Amino acid sequence: MQHFPSARDMTLSERPDEPVYCFRRKVLEADARHFTENFPGRTAYAVKTNGEPFVLETLAGVGIDCFDVASPAEFAAVRAVAPDAEMLYMHPVKAQSDIRLALETYRLRVMAVDHEDEVAKILRIVRALDIDPGTITLYVRIQTKGHAAYELSKKFGAAPAHAVELLQRISGIGFRCGLCFHVGSQIEEPQTYERALGSAHWVRSRAGVDLVGLDVGGGFPAVYGHDPRRKKVEMPSLDEIMAQFRKDIVDWGFDDLPLVAEPGRVIVAHCLSLVVRVLLKKGRRLYINDGIWASLSDSWTGKITLPARHIPDPARRRRTGRPDAIVPFKVCGATCDSVDILSRPFWLPETVDTGDWIEIGHIGAYSLALRTRFNGFYPERVVGVDTPFEDETGALGLASIETMSP
Repeated sequence: MQHFPSARDMTLSERPDEPVYCFRRKVLEADARHFTENFPGRTAYAVKTNGEPFVLETLAGVGIDCFDVASPAEFAAVRAVAPDAEMLYMHPVKAQSDIRLALETYRLRVMAVDHEDEVAKILRIVRALDIDPGTITLYVRIQTKGHAAYELSKKFGAAPAHAVELLQRISGIGFRCGLCFHVGSQIEEPQTYERALGSAHWVRSRAGVDLVGLDVGGGFPAVYGHDPRRKKVEMPSLDEIMAQFRKDIVDWGFDDLPLVAEPGRVIVAHCLSLVVRVLLKKGRRLYINDGIWASLSDSWTGKITLPARHIPDPARRRRTGRPDAIVPFKVCGATCDSVDILSRPFWLPETVDTGDWIEIGHIGAYSLALRTRFNGFYPERVVGVDTPFEDETGALGLASIETMSP
């Protein structure tokens, strides 16, 4: 991996015509330590958020020894960089062949379920391999509801009464029992965990079985930008969220159980930015060399406001517009698909033009994971940089806010 003092230095020296990810290792290390030092339990990093080897290696290097995985590819990715790390198979619906691979080859011993058929699949493999069920922990995932940028309660989770039945069933078979939930990605209310813990308490009190742990999932928010045309929601800091969370754990009687969290965004969001080039400026429309089929899913949905920085091409001598005027530009992606237009504009200096670059910050979560090879465009170059995104120089704008007026 090539290394540069800053993203701006990389851009002006390399003049890249393809998108470039700028990786800040020290930022990732600091954010990972901040979370693990504040969470009152074990941290299982959610590999789905960003499973690149350089990310997993960095996390293993700062002491994260547990990973939330969902597929054989994620099993292999973790094992390749952290052979001794524990993996928790927390996808509630799994192929039977993947269950066998997890148990037999990778020797995973923790899984999540939210339906009796999933228990039956696991039990068939356990019996075929002659494994003692008492060595396996099944976490029953319960439905939860809360306000988050990305809602995750519509697809998975057993209703509370059903969760009670599942716990009693798996305990009767001989499996170790746990409870888990996932409140969504990027929570928007500090009370979200408190409500989920209340549901978990209801299930626990009625199931009447011994629990070996509580997995509180992810949802811990990363700090992004703010849409200046909307009322700012004053979210507490991670330290404040954790202080409230510790209190809620005690209030709902879960301080007697080992806790696990599955953070993603809060750890990895800030460690990467993306430098894209303006291929064409057509009025208030910018055509860039990335898009919705590549790195910009968060900008496409408009649910998260990302910071964006203009890096002007010094070879362009003449410019129109006012450099201090930040205005909205409709952004079109690189593919020939007419759908490849971001649903929200980028607010950038009026002087941005063809050949310039835009650095989009805080894009470490899901940007690399959700890339496709559609139309043959696939951003994959990664360089290391030292300067945190916030400390870079240059005109700062915003990516992904309200739809621009006609």
